[in-house]
Amino acid sequence: MLANRRTAAAIGAVALAGALLSAGPAQADSTSPSPAASAKSAPKGDGAKAICKRLPKTEARVNAAVTRLNGDATVAGSIARLEQRVTEAKNSGHTEIQTYLNDRLTFRKNLLPTLQKRQEDLKGVSTWCSAQGSK
Repeated sequence: MLANRRTAAAIGAVALAGALLSAGPAQADSTSPSPAASAKSAPKGDGAKAICKRLPKTEARVNAAVTRLNGDATVAGSIARLEQRVTEAKNSGHTEIQTYLNDRLTFRKNLLPTLQKRQEDLKGVSTWCSAQGSK
């Protein structure tokens, strides 16, 4: 039974490899991109209208993330809660868990200034969008 599965898997792998190899040269021969592909590759603007349209949701999402990270130990996803978990893992002697959680804590602590900078940037974007009449 196991031999049949291995054989079937090997046949499937060979068939897939053959299909990929036969498709490769056909794709390599096309030197000019299709008109649809070239139209999608070059942006026609900076996307300001779309950014202004999404601004309220983006601001809410960033603000919620900053609030969560700054929360106390009762808030899931907060830095304080993760610090508490690291301490508990250390006290329990779970060094692998402590290392894993400590790496997550480092990432989370580094994320907070990035999100705070993004909040400042979004204030400027909001001002710009209001001046353009987009908000």
